[in-house]
Amino acid sequence: MRTVVVLAAAVLLTMAQPAYAQDVSVADNAEMSAMFEADQAARKGDNIDWQTVMREDVARLKRTRELLDADALNTADDYYNAAFIFQHGDEAEDYLLSHVLAVRSLALGKEEAEWIAAASLDRYLQSIARGQIFGTQRSMSVTKPANQGRYDRDFLTDKLRVESGVEPLSEQQAKLAEMEENRPAEWKLP
Repeated sequence: MRTVVVLAAAVLLTMAQPAYAQDVSVADNAEMSAMFEADQAARKGDNIDWQTVMREDVARLKRTRELLDADALNTADDYYNAAFIFQHGDEAEDYLLSHVLAVRSLALGKEEAEWIAAASLDRYLQSIARGQIFGTQRSMSVTKPANQGRYDRDFLTDKLRVESGVEPLSEQQAKLAEMEENRPAEWKLP
């Protein structure tokens, strides 16, 4: 029993600190930082041209993959930025890689990576026809009300959601209601 307690304490202490310390002498990849900024800027404002954004996403994803394959990404910020680029891919493998990159960023000490780790896992699960577990994914269309798609709401507690950088179920429902309130006039449901 004592061995189990000591082992459990060691595991908890390990989890409380980043798994790996980041070498502070290694600089963030400037190209990766610029692509992240462009990725985020493309999604802000009114009248977003989603066809252009999708074309740009493909180019950013391709270049990010090249940087990753060349071992040119090394810092918590590099992995965090790359996670967002892959989150905006369109294949299950993109979302899974996004999740891996977010977890690596977390391991290197970037706490802000919690949300993208959760969101990329949700998106991956939905892409393989499973229910999301955090509730980060929302959509609506001309024919469908705002929704979260397949979602196993009972898999996690709200406490764990919040500790993972995700809002609790009540706030998720409020966001869906807000999406409906802001539904474009041409998308009004009968």
